[in-house]
Amino acid sequence: MSSPASPAEPHDLSHAEAHSALAEAPARIAAISLVITCALLVLKLTLGLISGSIAVLGDAVDSATDLVGGAAALISVRIASAPADEEHPYGHGKVEAVSASVAATVIALGGGLVATQAVIRLIDGSPSINVGVGLIAMGIAAAANVITSVFMRREAKRSHSMALSAEATHLQTNIVQAGAIIAGLLLVQVTDKTFFDPLTALALAAYMSWVAWGLVKTAVRDVIDTTLPEHELRQIMDVIDAHAPEIRGFHRLRTRKGGAFRHVDMHLLFDASSSVHQAHEVADAIADGIHNRLPGTVVVIHVEPDETHVLTEPG
Repeated sequence: MSSPASPAEPHDLSHAEAHSALAEAPARIAAISLVITCALLVLKLTLGLISGSIAVLGDAVDSATDLVGGAAALISVRIASAPADEEHPYGHGKVEAVSASVAATVIALGGGLVATQAVIRLIDGSPSINVGVGLIAMGIAAAANVITSVFMRREAKRSHSMALSAEATHLQTNIVQAGAIIAGLLLVQVTDKTFFDPLTALALAAYMSWVAWGLVKTAVRDVIDTTLPEHELRQIMDVIDAHAPEIRGFHRLRTRKGGAFRHVDMHLLFDASSSVHQAHEVADAIADGIHNRLPGTVVVIHVEPDETHVLTEPG
């Protein structure tokens, strides 16, 4: 028997509301990021060609990967916002793992392209570079990415969106990249040695590969239904402990995350003399407590007659 904590029943009407609230802002932020990325791509490509800097052109390539990743993020948050249905009873949240995987792939490919061009420049020699033009491009890009990443990271935390979190991480790497490229261009200006430009591009490519690997690990954790992190499990345990006098124990606590939503199910043990109504009241209170601490959580609780006399750990 399950408590009314399942998403299809009245107790969890807030789940449908949460879907709407958690989805509207992420989609808006993703769309704004996409427009900014497109503008930065045009800017860096144009000024990169004018300046002759492979590092600036490499960052333009990275903006192209941002454009693909941003489009994937926008599509995924819209799909993930769809409520559960008969074919997808757990919702559509896992599509965000696909988005993170797409972002990782395009970042890795972009890094490989930048690395190839940088090596060619190191072997054949770098042409003269207009440092001033390159600095203008990277300064504007850095400022735009700082502003966008701050808003995106804030929204990703609020909505628990993996797609937005992946894009925010990528934008933060763009800030580091811009700083590195600016430093490389200044070295070219000070030393008059153009090889600092492709060396900076190589460092950029290595960093892009590292970020891509991090996004892959995040996506894999979501796809294979890894349990919720320890601090979130502790929140769930605290709610259960608060109702320890009313229950005899629990077992089969299982948790996972799908996109912006968590899924928690467990079996609660009650005294055999407890009525079904009493058991469900307690189960509802526990489900409400978990939802209040971890918004966007779908809780399913099964009530059973007591077979043990102590609270058990998850498992």
